Formats: sequence, structure tokens, C-alpha cells
Amino acid sequence: MENSMVFMNRELSWLKFNERVLEEAENEKNPLCERLSFLSIYQSNLDEFFMVRVGSLVDQMLLSKDIRDNKTQMTAKEQVSAILQNAAKLNSRKDVIYENLMSRLDEQQIHIVDFRKIGKNDGEYLERYFDSEIAPLISPTIVGKRQPFPFIKNKEIYAVVVLERKNGKEKLGIIPCSSGVFPRLIEMPAKPGCYMLAEELILHFMPKVFKDYFVKAKSLIRVTRNADIDADALYDEDLDYREFMVELIKKRKRLAPVRLELSRELDGDIVDTICEYLDVKRSHVFQNRTPLDLSFLFQLEDTLRQKPELFYEKRSPRRSPQFENGRPLLDQIKEGDKLLSYPYNSMRPFLEMLTEAANDDSVVSMKMTLYRVAKQSKVVEALIEAAENGKEVLVLVELKARFDEENNIEWSRRLEEAGCNVIYGLDGYKVHSKLCLITRKSEGQLEYYTQIGTGNYNEKTSRIYTDLSLMTADPSIGQEAAAVFQALAMGETVEETTHLLVAPKCLQNKILNMIDEEIEHAKKGETAYVGVKINSLTDKKIIDRLIEASQAGVKIDLIVRGICCLIPGVTGQTENIRVISIVGRFLEHSRIYIFGDADRLKVYIASADFMTRNTLRRVEVAVPIYDEALREKVLQMFQVMLHDNQQARKLLADGNYRREESIDAPLNSQDYFYEQAYEEERRQ
Repeated sequence: MENSMVFMNRELSWLKFNERVLEEAENEKNPLCERLSFLSIYQSNLDEFFMVRVGSLVDQMLLSKDIRDNKTQMTAKEQVSAILQNAAKLNSRKDVIYENLMSRLDEQQIHIVDFRKIGKNDGEYLERYFDSEIAPLISPTIVGKRQPFPFIKNKEIYAVVVLERKNGKEKLGIIPCSSGVFPRLIEMPAKPGCYMLAEELILHFMPKVFKDYFVKAKSLIRVTRNADIDADALYDEDLDYREFMVELIKKRKRLAPVRLELSRELDGDIVDTICEYLDVKRSHVFQNRTPLDLSFLFQLEDTLRQKPELFYEKRSPRRSPQFENGRPLLDQIKEGDKLLSYPYNSMRPFLEMLTEAANDDSVVSMKMTLYRVAKQSKVVEALIEAAENGKEVLVLVELKARFDEENNIEWSRRLEEAGCNVIYGLDGYKVHSKLCLITRKSEGQLEYYTQIGTGNYNEKTSRIYTDLSLMTADPSIGQEAAAVFQALAMGETVEETTHLLVAPKCLQNKILNMIDEEIEHAKKGETAYVGVKINSLTDKKIIDRLIEASQAGVKIDLIVRGICCLIPGVTGQTENIRVISIVGRFLEHSRIYIFGDADRLKVYIASADFMTRNTLRRVEVAVPIYDEALREKVLQMFQVMLHDNQQARKLLADGNYRREESIDAPLNSQDYFYEQAYEEERRQ
């Protein structure tokens, strides 16, 4: 019988992560506008969680009552019930934080107003604005026998009213409030800095829209729909894959609702009626004291840009001292491995390397995996330029990158038109690796220049996500990268590797073997160590082996930003395991694996989290850091993060997180790394 005390349910662990995001909105040490950002991020995170994770659990409930979480043995129904309870508590906390932040905005002369607090002149202005700018553009519906309940779009706001005729009969009136034709924030001309939300204006003037009825009750509503479509389960190999994905995206927008949010209290009978129309269970209904969509907070921040004290200190990625200006980058990489650390180092050297390779006559081919790229991608432009220059360009574009499918579909078309050979991943596997291979012919010999990273080839996120990017001319690594691309081109996966760890067949098993090695050393009374930095830990095979390692005396440090299904500090089970989570200004995204110490030290950077979906259902790549100086740099970064006492929270044996407290000098690891990057630049 497994000890359930050492496991945490995946979904409840994720909610604890989003609670840490919410805490940053609460944190008085953060500047006001950054706190607003965290609040909006908390909400968008929760939206996606309901769309994907709750959607998946609802699907499981329809399939079988016996599907259980393999760690806590909770059924899908039990998980959904626990999620709804926890989400309701977080919702109440979010409402309090919002009200507090709004009062802080009042001090900055920025106000979101409502009709209970405005004077006659302002009310008259808003009525004129409604009559001239909004009323002509809205599309009201009265639900009846001839007019069915309209389709409620995912995450959009609607005004709903209960209408009563003189004969006492009731009907529902509905107006979409998210047309995109009129602005969401309506500024009061006589009071700069005072705004009315468009949906509140529409709701207020519902009696003007439905003139022949008495408005008995009203509320704003917002629906979150299931977005968890299994592309592989639905795909027919006779279809064009790209066009199939286009249709799939359309289908996602119409999937069943998994959450209904209300802005006002309505009679139970009315809520039941709306739930019946939408096919939503009453337990999935949430009432908010905040606006139903908080994305407008970013617009309010923009009005305060002239007050730098309300934002984090301005920082920008620095040029890495590893690269010399004015010299070809491929030559510099040939001389020695290079490692970029985003956002502290600029992505520019990597982009320059791509452009240089695209225009280098001795470069014969460029191969790359693309998972998420920027809307205006310099990476893709360089690949197009290379193809136009007659080079062989192979690009694997992952069309199943959730919520980035449309962007990837568009780029795949552009790449094909330029003459690139574009492939779309493998049956049953997502290609999540961050792999680039440039092949150059020099003096009759082939040279490989390989880049392997922990994050996407996206210029925008490289400024806000922490990631690592290795560039090497090591022929052994280049040959294995070439084997990965050859397998992908054949629709296959790599069977065996010596240097790289490549999922789905050569990553999880090799990690387990390296943990086993540490267990053997610990049993001999020798120092044994495992250090891992990842986004999520859910892979039960790896978790079980870490527990076994802890019991054998292996010291284990885990830096896990998000989901962690392993509870540390449980006597006799996980007392040698320490888990911390860093949630701060930048999204922690880099993955680092460390095994052993001294002469048997192994250090990797990787694209893979320790989740079964990454280790067994995706193509992922981890690369060893062989250069001693770069290995030392990665180890030093890991140690700094372990000693963060400002943004780190420690996971306790009771399953709760507590902010790390220390008598040592304050250490914010992200600030430290930026200071280091600026200092390195100054010393050049």
C-alpha cells in the first residue's frame, strides 16, 4: 500500500501555484501596477485551467466513473468537486485583493466608476454616449419560442436580464457586450482618469433597450468552455493535417461550458434556468465582486507609464560577454561552447547566428523545431531567407501547440511558400524540443553547429521567461541532433542516444538510471545528490524513484515552479527532499538536471518537465553541459535559486507552501542574475 501522504493531486497542486501568483498581487513589496498584472495573470491562468484541465476531467466523468488519479486515487468527480471548492475560496480572496488595488488606484486618480457614485451631469453624459455610440451597435435577443437561447462565446461578457410583461410572464433578454467595435473602457471627459466599463453601461441601460418590459433582475455573465480536444484521437490520416487543425480550432470555440460566472446575485430559479440553457451544473457557477474579465487592468497600467515608481525597475536583456562583436558567430561557437541565459542575456546572438548561417555560402542546411514563435518572428524570417538563398531548410512546426495553433498554421504556410520543407510532428506525439542544427561544409568536412534550449524560439517571451540556450560545435552532439531530425523526417523517434536525452524513448529511462546510480552511491555511504529545476513534477515513475532515493539517503533539491505532486519532508519517505517554488517578476521556465558530484557530476539543460506527457508522449531533448566553465555557471545559478529568500516558497510536509524566511541578507535570484548581467557587460 502506497503512502498517500507523500503525494499531492496534480490539479490541486496547480491551484496552489496559481495561489502563489495571486499572492504576488497581494504582496505590498511589489509596485502597484505589477500587482495589477499579477491579478490579471491569475485570472487568465484560471481561465485556461478550467478550459483544459477541468474540461478534461469533465470528459473523463462522461467516459467512466473509475478513472482515478494514479497518485492520490481521486476519481475525476472527486477532483472536480475539490477544484470547485478551492477555486471558490481563491475567488473570494481575489475579490478582496481587487477592491484593495482599486482603492490604491484611487490614490493615483484612476477610478472605475459605477452609477451609484456619479453625479447627474456624468449620468447624462453616459446616457448620451450609450444612445449614440453603443445602442446602434448592440444586438439584443429575447429568448422565446421563435428565438432560441443564443450561443454564448467562450470568455466573452453578456448582459442578461429577466424581463416581465404586464401579464406577469417572464422572459430572458441577452446582449453581447464584447463586440470589439466600442471600447471596453469609457473615459469621462469631465473627469480624466475616471472610466466606466462598457458592459456595466449596457447593463445599466437595459430598460432603454427592452422598452416594453419591466426589468426584474439583471447580471453580467461569462462562460468558460471546455477546450480540451484530443487532436490525435480525432485525426483521420486521409485529411490534410493543417486544414484539419483549422477546423479543430473552430470546434474548440463551441465546446461545452465548464464554468459560469455572474456579476450580480440572481434568484435561484433564474440561475437554474440559465444553467439549463447552457447545460452547466449549478456547482460550476461562480459569483464575482470583480469585473468578469480583468484584462482591462493592463490598459489602466498604460495610463500610468509616466510614473516609474509604480512599476518594476526597467531592465533589458544584456549582450553576453561570451560573444565578441564584429566576428562571425559560427567561428566563435567553433572555438568554444556558448550559453545564453534569458532574459538576462539578449537573444540577439542566436538570431544573428541564424541570419549569418542563412547568408553563409558554406552552410548547406538548417533544421529546426518550432513550438511557439512570436507573431513577427525574426527566427522564421531567417529560415525563409536561408531557403530563398538555396539552402536545404527543414522545419518541424508543431501545429498542436495549445492556443498557438493559428499563429503556427500561418507561419507554416509562409515557410512552405519560401521553399522550406515543413513537417507537422508525429502521430501521437507533440514535438516540444527546442532544437536547431546548422550544417556547414568546410574544407570538404561537415561541421555541425547545434543549439539546444529550454524555451521557445520567441523573441517576446525571451524577455519575460527565464530560459537557457546552449550553442555548441561538438560533433558528437551534432551527429545525435542530426539523427533526431532524420527520425522526425521519417515520422519516427530516436531509439538510442549516447549524449543527448531524447524523449519519448531515451529520456525517462536514462533519468531513472542516473537516480539509481545515486541510490547505489548512497547505499555505500558516499555522497549522493540529485538537483532538478523544472516547471512541473507529475511523472509517477520518477516520483517513486525520488522517494526511493530519499529513503536511501540521497540529498535531493527540487526547484519546481508549478505543479509538484511529491510532498517533501515526510518522515521515513521524503525527509531528504527539499522543494521550493520561485514565482516572481519573470516566469521561471528553464529546466536543469544535476546528478552526482565531483568526478561523476552530470549537468543537463532540457526542454522537458518531469511530467508523463513530456517524458513519454512528446519529443523532448536534454543536452549535457560538457564545458567546465559553463557547467559551473549553471551550478552557480542553481545554488543562487536555492538560496532565494524573497520570491521562493518552500513546500512543507503538510502540503502547504510558505515563503522562505532568512536572517541572511535579502536575495532575489532574478534581481541577482540581472545585476550580474549588467556587471558582466560593464566589465567588457
